[in-house]
Amino acid sequence: MAVLEKIRVKMGLFITVVIGLALLSFIIDADTLQTAVSMFSSKYDVGEANGKAISYQDFQKRVDYFTKIHQLMTGSASLDEQSSEMVNQSAWQDIISDKVLMPSIESTGISVGEEELLDLTQGRFISQVLTREQAFIGENGEFDRNLLVQFVRAIPQDPSGNLSMYWDYLEKNIVVDQMVGKYVTLLSKSNIQNLIQLRRSIEDNNITSDVSFVVQPFGFAEDTTVVVSKQEIRDYYNRHKHNFEQPAGRDIEYVVFEVTPSLRDIQLAQNEMESVMDEFATTTNLRSFLARNSDRQLDNFYYKQSDLESYSDEIANFVFTSTVGSVMPIIKDGNTFISARVNSFKDLPDSVFLQHILLQSTADNSNKKLADSLVTVLDRGANFNELAAEYSLDRNPNSIPGDLGWMTQQNMVPGFDTCFVARVGKPFVIETNYGIHIINVRERTKLHRKAQVAILEKSAIAGRETFQGFYSQANEFATKVDGKLSNFNQLSMEMGLHPTPAYNLAQNARSIAGYPNAREIVRWAYDANKGDASQIISLDNKYFFVVALTGVREAGIPKLEQIESQIASLLRREKSNEKALMQVKERISGINDIELVAEKLGTTVSKQSGISFGAQGAQSFDPKFIGFVAGAPEGKLMGPVAGNVGIYIFNVNSRDIGAFFTEDDAISRHNQVSGFQMQMIPTILEKKAGVKDYRARFF
Repeated sequence: MAVLEKIRVKMGLFITVVIGLALLSFIIDADTLQTAVSMFSSKYDVGEANGKAISYQDFQKRVDYFTKIHQLMTGSASLDEQSSEMVNQSAWQDIISDKVLMPSIESTGISVGEEELLDLTQGRFISQVLTREQAFIGENGEFDRNLLVQFVRAIPQDPSGNLSMYWDYLEKNIVVDQMVGKYVTLLSKSNIQNLIQLRRSIEDNNITSDVSFVVQPFGFAEDTTVVVSKQEIRDYYNRHKHNFEQPAGRDIEYVVFEVTPSLRDIQLAQNEMESVMDEFATTTNLRSFLARNSDRQLDNFYYKQSDLESYSDEIANFVFTSTVGSVMPIIKDGNTFISARVNSFKDLPDSVFLQHILLQSTADNSNKKLADSLVTVLDRGANFNELAAEYSLDRNPNSIPGDLGWMTQQNMVPGFDTCFVARVGKPFVIETNYGIHIINVRERTKLHRKAQVAILEKSAIAGRETFQGFYSQANEFATKVDGKLSNFNQLSMEMGLHPTPAYNLAQNARSIAGYPNAREIVRWAYDANKGDASQIISLDNKYFFVVALTGVREAGIPKLEQIESQIASLLRREKSNEKALMQVKERISGINDIELVAEKLGTTVSKQSGISFGAQGAQSFDPKFIGFVAGAPEGKLMGPVAGNVGIYIFNVNSRDIGAFFTEDDAISRHNQVSGFQMQMIPTILEKKAGVKDYRARFF
């Protein structure tokens, strides 16, 4: 179990099981997929892949597995919200790997044999999964084969089976990583740039144009005289409906009843505050007192006046005009009552540069004696870094031996507080949970007057009677609404309430308009029908929501009637732009001088040099305009032509054919494009496999 403990110490975040999930391809062969067949969608499924259900039971088993892995790596029996989300995502990626990624790669004939796996785990070519695993990183910051050997040898002696479980986990990662690596190589070798493409890329990037142009921007307002027919809308939809594909979304309106303290609750808080003020002024155990009586606990931080001002100007002014032991009269900030007591003043720096030598604590105090001896040697002029390199247990390969760097009160090793009052260049010894330290303050910043302050803080909270009052209001509203949007709107007007809209809620949304932990509202919205209104939905036992569902967008291509107005607006815009183009043509008809064109249109001539058709991101110009320039003859007034943002009339004044864009540049550009394409493969593969994620129903 010593090996497992070492892993716990060194391991931060565990490896995501699907290392190469971003490197996928090909449509899945149905014969290689799971054999469990489900013809109908179930409310207990967490997803689909290739038309087959991913059951809640299968997913939960993997969640349990990755939870166990996380617990083994961290030594923590419980998961915080971030860790739970990580476990959830790892379980999902594991399923996608098994059902989509690996079958796709295997369909190309790629595999990992037993001898190959042995070489990746114990041979000459150790997998990067192991060489990057923190459990096998030595003191020099590099992979240590001996640590790996020790781990493997310890597996048979581990009665808990935990080491075996972790090794199986690593082996699966190794196989996935190796398979993906081979697949990426296959794809990259097949992505060829032929000689014609290469030559065209070089030419396009080496031809630059100097241009004079006039632009007439399109109007922002639609021309109301432009008419779009139903048939035009239908034809456009049939040609372009794939462009309107959308994720699922819900529109809601909600009324929220926030539980706030009553005047009686506030008075009770004030009375409680006043009742402990005498003890606050006289107690000799402030930590215990504040733990019992304050919403804010004691800290040992020393504040500059500007630091305290960020919390409260009144407290800052009081503290830095008072003496030690002074107690500030109670002030009220909203529903919170605050007082402060001055504990001490010190002249301290904001930061110190520390050096240390770490020795192991021993029962016989031998290392304590060694520490004293080293301090004596340092006082006589010995080099601190050289002694640290020889004696210190802290072997950080990324820093000079002994140097901890600049520390602040916020960023300080626990137990090092005395460093802020220590003399510069005078080593001393302290002992912490890490061991025995020889500390040297090499430098420090300017000294400031700072104060340590105890703050007594008590916020009024809603009592049971107040809580019940707000609940009754919300319940009365929800009861009268009776689950109907029409009632929701009418009652809101009658009661002077102002519903708040929230548009396009994603199914996995966890907050709404600044309200965290809103999963219950989102789940309701996805289970309800348009026009429904909810009963009371309570968040954090502080907010009572009544919600109405005003809009539903299902994942996929929406029906024509759902986006008819959107298409009509788009077509009106196109027709308006075409009309504007014809008007400009009429106004400048017969004019062959660009200055006269500008005068006729009431604008000025602009100039731009170095416009190149092939330069990606080199200009912020309208891409259509750049295309027009690339195909235009030199020295001839061109236009008007319609770009994306306006109408252009232009003249190519001159062209230059250079040689600054080389063959290496063209190859590098091709590789960049290929890399972008590789990043798109996961989306393409999941779409082809029909992957659907229903986890938001349950998590």
